[in-house]
Amino acid sequence: MFNRRKFVQSSVSGSLAMMLGKKSVAHGSSVMDHSFSNITGKPIVISTWDFGKAANAEAWKILGSGGTALDAVEAGVKIPEADPNNHTVGYAGYPDRDGRVTLDACIMDHNGGCGSVMCLEYIKHPISVARMVMEKTPHIVLVGDGALQFALANGFKKENLLTPESEKAWKEWLQRSKYEPIVNIENKLAFQPQSLPGGSENHDTIGMVAMDANGNLSGACTTSGLAFKMHGRVGDSPIIGAGLFVDNEIGAATSTGVGEEVIRMVGSHLVVELMRQGLSPEEACTRAVERIIKRNPEKAKTLQVGFLALNKKGAYGAYAIQKGFSFAVRNNEGEMIYPGKSWI
Repeated sequence: MFNRRKFVQSSVSGSLAMMLGKKSVAHGSSVMDHSFSNITGKPIVISTWDFGKAANAEAWKILGSGGTALDAVEAGVKIPEADPNNHTVGYAGYPDRDGRVTLDACIMDHNGGCGSVMCLEYIKHPISVARMVMEKTPHIVLVGDGALQFALANGFKKENLLTPESEKAWKEWLQRSKYEPIVNIENKLAFQPQSLPGGSENHDTIGMVAMDANGNLSGACTTSGLAFKMHGRVGDSPIIGAGLFVDNEIGAATSTGVGEEVIRMVGSHLVVELMRQGLSPEEACTRAVERIIKRNPEKAKTLQVGFLALNKKGAYGAYAIQKGFSFAVRNNEGEMIYPGKSWI
């Protein structure tokens, strides 16, 4: 019997696939997804970029000893936040066009609790301030001077985050004053020869999600944002549902890349909702990327966005617009780094 609904769904999926020059990721399609074949159970932690290996190792110290996913993701992302060689997260992050290092971060636990800080200056670990916002206030987001005031009142130390190397890079940028986000900037050094993709000095965000031995999920995302951005600019990283989302019944997702594009479609929340509909993590990430591409295929060729997801079964997957995105995994089987699949 003719089923009009299935016919319409099939037609829409087919049209999008033709436009993208890719096969549809609808149920029953031929898109390969390694995540279900790599289900390893709990505990597990995954994070964006190759440098996530070091962050995962720190998180695993907690997960491997029976600790909570929330403690693990906070401890894990603090590693790149404190890394003086990492110019896009925390300490030593490249400043905005006014020479001010402003940091963004958010955290989310298995109970739906969440906290976020935006445009926070002088504090090396914004992720810990975000957690304190979640646990000690009735609010979810604190910004700018208010976030700094809160941090200082709760024992955080005020520090100069603009390192000599970052200041030098900023002054060189001022000579040309050309603000233009670069495709896969996370895989390039702005002022030095290109290094390994996702290296510790040249990514743009760390997003991390984890599941502990009790099966509870948590996530964290932290960044110093786009280098030489307009003062006050905030990307997707500290926005719950955009740069990070956790639903303890379904799974968790995080994103990396040009935050404005992720915000437009509340990307990480979308990925989790697609998993709720039955898609695997990789399929859900692929669908989310396709939404960005569909809006403006030509523009999509000039930017990078990647999603990373974990479901309650311990399956994980990722997908990006451009080649070059990688992600790190740590579980009972060991440490792994995978190249993320991509449209281009």
